[in-house]
This record gives sequence, C-alpha cells and structure tokens, in this order.
Amino acid sequence: MSEPSDPKRGQSLWQGRFGDAPAEELLDFTESLSFDRRLAADDLAGSRAHVDMLARVGLITEEERAVVAAALARVEAEIDAGTFTFLPLDEDIHTAVERRVTELAGPAGAKLHTGRSRNDQVALDLRLYVRREGRVMAGRLCDLMQVLLRRAAEAHAADVYLPGYTHMQRAQPVMLAHHLLAHFWALSRDVDRLADALDRADVSPLGAGALAGSTLPLDPGSVAADLGFARPFENSLDAVSDRDFVAELLFVCALCQVHLSRLGEEVVLWATEEFGFLKLADAYSTGSSMLPQKKNPDIAELVRGKAGRLIGHLTGFLATLKGLPLSYNRDLQEDKEPLFDTLDTLALAGTAMAGLLDTATFDYERMRAAADTPSSAAADLAEDLVRGGMPFREAHALIGKLVRESVERGIPLDELIMTEPKLGPDALAALEPGASVRRRTSPGGAGTASVAAQMEAARARLADQEGRLAKGA
Repeated sequence: MSEPSDPKRGQSLWQGRFGDAPAEELLDFTESLSFDRRLAADDLAGSRAHVDMLARVGLITEEERAVVAAALARVEAEIDAGTFTFLPLDEDIHTAVERRVTELAGPAGAKLHTGRSRNDQVALDLRLYVRREGRVMAGRLCDLMQVLLRRAAEAHAADVYLPGYTHMQRAQPVMLAHHLLAHFWALSRDVDRLADALDRADVSPLGAGALAGSTLPLDPGSVAADLGFARPFENSLDAVSDRDFVAELLFVCALCQVHLSRLGEEVVLWATEEFGFLKLADAYSTGSSMLPQKKNPDIAELVRGKAGRLIGHLTGFLATLKGLPLSYNRDLQEDKEPLFDTLDTLALAGTAMAGLLDTATFDYERMRAAADTPSSAAADLAEDLVRGGMPFREAHALIGKLVRESVERGIPLDELIMTEPKLGPDALAALEPGASVRRRTSPGGAGTASVAAQMEAARARLADQEGRLAKGA
C-alpha cells in the first residue's frame, strides 16, 4: 500500500476520491511535466482569463480575483527566474501552477479551478501554444523563402541557366532562378497551409469542463475574446477531445519537411564532383574523421533524413486518435511530444538550410556548360518544325531519329542538323549557348523574360505573407 500524502511531495488533484497516495509506478508512467513545462506561459495566460471571467460572472469576488492574479504573477516570475520548485506529485504543468497558486493565495487560490477541468484547460493551453509557435514557424519559412528569392535574383541578373531534369536525366535548360523559385513556391504553399491550420485552431475550448460544460454561469465567449481567439467552442464534447489542430499542424510540418528534403537532395547532388554546380561554405559543411579530402553536406542530408521522423510523428499520432471514443481520454497526452519535437525539428532544419543556401557558391560556368549541349535543344528544334506546319508527332520522331543517329554513329548532332533538309543551317541558331532559355517565352516557364515576371510575383507573394504574419502577431 502507498504511503499517505506528504507536503514535500504535494497532493494529487483527485485525492478526495482515494484513500491511498498514487503509486510511484503510476506517477512515473503518467507524468507529463518533463515535457509540458513549455506550456507554462500558456497555462498562466489561460488561468488569468479564467479567473477574470469568474469575477465577472460573480463566482468569486474582486478581492479574490486580485489575490489570485497576484499569485499567478508570482508564479510567472518564479518560472521565468528558474526558482519555481516542482514537487513529485506535480504530474503536469497545470497541476504545478494550481498547487503553487493555492499555496500563495490560500482559499482564494483554491477557487481558481472553479468551472474548469484539466480537460478543457490542457486543450486551451495547447491551442495557445500552437497559435503562437505556428506564427513563429511561418516567419522562419518566410526567412528561408527570402534567401531563395535573393539567390534567385542574383542568378537571374547573371543570366545563369543549367540543365533541368526529368527522371534525373537532362531534359531542357532552365534558368537557375526558375529552379530556385520552384522551391520558393512550394514553401509558400506551406505557409498558406500553416495559416489555414492556425485559423482552424483559433477556437477557445475553455468552459467545456470535463466534457459537458457546467451548471455554473460561465461565459466562454468572454474568455475567448480576452485570449484573442476568433471564437469559442460550439460543442463541449468536441472541445475537449478535438486534436485535429495538432494532427493538421503535424501534417503541414511533415509536408514542409518533405519540401526541404527535396531541396536538400538537390544540394547533395549539386555539391558532388560529378555535378559540381555548388560549393558549400566551410561553416555549413562537415569533414571526415578518416578521409582528409572530404567536405560533406551534412545539413542537407539531415534535412532529408528528418523528413522520415516528422512523417512518423504524423502517422503515429493519427494512429493514436483513430480508436478514441468521445470525449477526453488520457491517450491524448501523446499529442505533445510529437508536436513539440516536430516544431523544434522543422525550426532547426529551416534555419540551417537558410544559412547553407545563403552562404553557398553556385558555379555558374559549370551550370551553363552542362546545359549547352545540342541534345538539350531537341524539344526546341521540334517546336521550330511545328511552327513551320509539321505535326508535332512527326517533328518529335524526326528529331528523335537524329539524336539516335548521333549517338549510334558518333556524329555531332549539329552536323546532322545541318544536313537534314527539313532543318538546315538556320536551325543551328537554337543550339547557340543560352538560346533555349532566351527563346522560351510561355508564361510561368523557364525562359528569361518569364522568370523576370515570376520574380515580381514572388516578391509580392512574400510581402503579402509577411504582412499577414505581422498583423497576426
């Protein structure tokens, strides 16, 4: 049998129902304080709004409200200073804060939890955390997009192009700016998805109680307004059991990490001697403990590798949710560790990748040389024939035949083009260095003029997203 409660250990919040103190094994297995301490600021904010509401509806006096508010301020100061003492029975940050407030405020502090359950309390704290940290994450992504945009502008000013690839085979030349902006637009969609997810998370669950609301005259709407939420909950069962906002944020972050992984994969390839398109700064590279010549793109590799970690957090949490009946179940405690680790991991990955790209050196001449091969203009030659009235499939077959003959007979493609009656010497203009990207004019394409227009659209898009983040801060 467990020993009775000890003041040095604290007391459980459910002690009245039980004759014995919690077993050590139970506390060790069920505690969440080791990871939910980061919700302290959110718990204090929610408690302030809750006690203010209790005073407004007459459940506590103004004097009691002031005493509890002062105690909450003292707790905040202790936590910020690192002098807050956690006790063994403080199983989570909510218990710790309420216990200390009651110590400081006495009977008034014991009224803090009036009309509130840890079920709606923890849901509130997590929504406050997601709302704040989600905006921070969006800002970090915008910083990375800013780096991509700046490097794209530099490359565009230098008229740099490189081979574009399909199936990892050289396909058609594209502007380097166009290639970098492709990653920009993927991250831009991530910021949009993040904003959408935060909008759906912008609901206050406080007032839902354990699952069914309260017989007390609570005012969830005023609490929601005080905390800056867009709206209060509609259904108390849903309010305490809903973790869609966690799952959605895990998805958005996992997809964003996948986008970073694709960017990282290209950095890994481009930094090889075989490609030679990119040189990494020493400060953003690592070496080998055995091979003195090595310069490794570890940031890019880890960004790629950590995508699996975030995908795992998402799928694991969805598996946790799938079998839960309404309303609250302790399984939902498993929402925090994957969420916290996901946000931490993506923040580090985005910042590290921004630094890598900001300091990397692109080998413009190596890129141009790789793109300036006759076969890279094969599609352009076919389109020249189309402009002359030839059906595309016939033009495609003709150019494909010339390419095959060039490969099999070892004859330069430009020589075969000169002797082909349907092409002739005039077609050689398509093979001039850089001609392919300069001639490509379709909107949104990889040509020089199209990319210039895209750059302006990207600048406007980023400015709009940064502006919306500033308004929501």
